[in-house]
Amino acid sequence: MGTCLRLRSCGPARLLRARPGPAPARCLAGGPAGLSPALLRTDSFVGGRWLPAAATFPVQDPASGAALGSVADCGAPEARAAVRAAHEAFCGWRGVSAKERSSLLRKWYDLMMQNKDDLAKIITAESGKPLKEAQGEVLYSANFLEWFSEEARRIYGDIISTPAKERRALVLKQPLGVAAVITPWNFPSAMITRKVGAALAAGCTVVVKPAEDTPFSALALAQLANQAGIPSGVYNVVPCSRAKANEVGEVLCTDPLVSKISFTGSTATGKVLLRHAASTVKRVSMELGGLAPFIVFDSANVDQAVAGAMASKFRNTGQTCVCSNRFLVQRGIHDSFVKKFAEAIQKSLRVGNGFEEGTTQGPLINERAVEKVEKHVSDAVSKGATVVTGGKRHPYGRNFFEPTLLSNVTGDMLCSHEETFGPLAPVIKFDTEEEAIMIANATDVGLAGYFYSQDPAQIWRVTEQLEVGMVGVNEGLISSVECPFGGVKQSGLGREGSKYGIDEYLEVKYVCYGGL
Repeated sequence: MGTCLRLRSCGPARLLRARPGPAPARCLAGGPAGLSPALLRTDSFVGGRWLPAAATFPVQDPASGAALGSVADCGAPEARAAVRAAHEAFCGWRGVSAKERSSLLRKWYDLMMQNKDDLAKIITAESGKPLKEAQGEVLYSANFLEWFSEEARRIYGDIISTPAKERRALVLKQPLGVAAVITPWNFPSAMITRKVGAALAAGCTVVVKPAEDTPFSALALAQLANQAGIPSGVYNVVPCSRAKANEVGEVLCTDPLVSKISFTGSTATGKVLLRHAASTVKRVSMELGGLAPFIVFDSANVDQAVAGAMASKFRNTGQTCVCSNRFLVQRGIHDSFVKKFAEAIQKSLRVGNGFEEGTTQGPLINERAVEKVEKHVSDAVSKGATVVTGGKRHPYGRNFFEPTLLSNVTGDMLCSHEETFGPLAPVIKFDTEEEAIMIANATDVGLAGYFYSQDPAQIWRVTEQLEVGMVGVNEGLISSVECPFGGVKQSGLGREGSKYGIDEYLEVKYVCYGGL
């Protein structure tokens, strides 16, 4: 009922026009060394304007601890204002043609590509990831805008045959309304373009609450969206500190003008948001925690499996939701795999500041993350695991940890049933395919899973039996803008990216047309 009232209140659709923010909008004049002051904004972006908040919060470089700047610390009032700005904008944006929405998203993509180097530097500064990885993230992020700009013109309905000759049945797809998007820190720009691109292509408007550790990426994208001509109020950003995250999240999940919640983060936080969203029965999509198994069968090509393990485990220093968390290796190939995996870690990985040439492993996002890795290693060793390489904090700085490989790992160790989110690779030995499947599925989450095998029959069996939303077969990197991203069990609800990603922001309306 709430949705119907919201749509009726919009009135006739009208074309919105972009309204650039006022000239004195706060940004970091000069900015930290090497970062673009034009993109390094510090205020919230609401209704096409850059607006300060009553307070600010600091953002630090996780590699050095240096201050990057202070950002507007939005609370409940600012969040409610952003929702209302998005709702007002929706009344016009929903009537903009798919062709024009497509054109605006394409302009936003073009601006991302033009500013890709500056965006990558911002990502490295606030998240710590190596600059080469940040550059890859920007390209991946921009590709979502390109993909959804093309898909915006392919949102089709249906005509259904009915038994009654005097009737026609139609199915329309219409935008849901205001979407609240809550993004994580580990892939700040990619998570935004994957969600916001789909929402805008569908005709929804958006309020983004970025992670407190990485707000500059979201604000930089808002700057480029504004330059692209995205109309005022269609894309809004309300950064906030960790202290205010709960109140902002609650507003976004309970405000009756919000029709959709899209969240990426921990399963625990996702459950809290689901409870809040239930009060107004909002459409919800969640991309939550993972505990990805990486299975290596006796028939596997060991060198290929090691290369896949390196790519899957140590991207962003192990801080992605699809990183392999448990390595299950069959007995016949176990020793060879562990030996070659250790050699690859020692030879290929270099810990350092993300801006330094040759760095492959940056810092973890904060010291709490380091303490969790340390706890998992300590727990495993105390229960009989062996440190093959690494195993302790890295002398480079307090947020750095050595890439670590453990063997003799068992199911009772924390690293076997908790997501580490760091550079820790625990290896569990198994004997049979059935045992591997049992271990892999013995968890309440199921985002991604990987396995290596040269046996065609086994490939089909394992693919079908793994309880995950995404499977990599003889492949350690599986994400693609064209393919659906999401999990099963407590790893989430819904899918992002691909043609399925737009469906998450569309309502299906059945129309029965009689009297013919």
